[in-house]
Amino acid sequence: MIVIQDKYYCCGCGACVQSCPNHCVKLFEDAEGFLYPQVDETKCVSCNICEIVCPYSLENKGHKPIADYALINKDDAIRAKSSSGGVFYSIAKAVISQNGAVFGASFDKNLEVCHNYGENENDILKFLSSKYVQSRIESSYIYAESFLKEGRYVLFSGTPCQIAGLRSFLKKDYDNLYTVDIICHGVPSPMVWRKYLSEIATKSNVAAISFRDKSRGWSRFGLCFKAENGKNLYNEDHHQDPYMQLFLRNVILRPSCYKCNFRCGKSGSDITIADFWGIQEILPDYNDDKGVSFVLINTERGRELLNKEDFISKEICHDDVIHFNKAWYQSYSIPENRNIFFRKIKRKSVHRIYRELYEPERLLKNRIKRKILNLCR
Repeated sequence: MIVIQDKYYCCGCGACVQSCPNHCVKLFEDAEGFLYPQVDETKCVSCNICEIVCPYSLENKGHKPIADYALINKDDAIRAKSSSGGVFYSIAKAVISQNGAVFGASFDKNLEVCHNYGENENDILKFLSSKYVQSRIESSYIYAESFLKEGRYVLFSGTPCQIAGLRSFLKKDYDNLYTVDIICHGVPSPMVWRKYLSEIATKSNVAAISFRDKSRGWSRFGLCFKAENGKNLYNEDHHQDPYMQLFLRNVILRPSCYKCNFRCGKSGSDITIADFWGIQEILPDYNDDKGVSFVLINTERGRELLNKEDFISKEICHDDVIHFNKAWYQSYSIPENRNIFFRKIKRKSVHRIYRELYEPERLLKNRIKRKILNLCR
């Protein structure tokens, strides 16, 4: 029977829930807004399947990719809708064209993030662009297994821990399964996202959300809420938006993200995709501030899936790029403000807590800048 004694070693993938033959394992949200499994002991028969399928129970060996690429989708419209260079859409379209199913993260009717699947090109558009909220996997592993057993191709995308959870849940390799993960910064609390969303806009008014709006450019991306008529309800640079700053400062991440067990290729994915941070240093000719993808080919299956004819591409040295993408191999430290933030979140707004934590820091920096300018004059 699975019992979570240390929250640093549960990623919330839900493999245990979906594997339980008696349906006695369910996920419950804790005070920080993250889901953890709990067992109904009155139904449990001590089969231990929930423990066996936990990805933390497996030995995951890291490895370098077999090839690394800078990629830009030749379709400018797809590139504009994507977080970086638009790689995922091309990969997903290839699977869909073979009567396959594609799994990814999308917004539900409440503008929260959950995993779902699509079976046509229009369906997969909802999976494009990053969602900086932990996605609920729900029954996606079960559906993926069903499609695989039918002989259909399946492309499953997610964070490294979600891919590791899927592979552990399946208990075997499938030739018709392709997996894509991301270089993951960490996953923020769905509860914090719900609260922030309520502070920004009425859900009924929001038709689309982009955490990586490129209207100011790829490097100055922002959090954007759009109405049905396409007009912005809210659009703030990530340097100024409180939610994005709390995410990038690692304050609202899941505990397991600070001790991630699935970096360095340990998820077992076929392909890893990310923003090509450092492009201005490594390949300045590719840097048009519209987004470039950094793609790690981890398996020969992944190499077969990537159709380079869809992209402007350049093979690159792994060690050169990973210097600018450290989340591939290391977790972030727990910030000292994290406990303070979650102690205050029940009583105060996200905006107010952010100001209390970081407004003094900003004012101090401004004072230092003014003093330096005065000295220079």
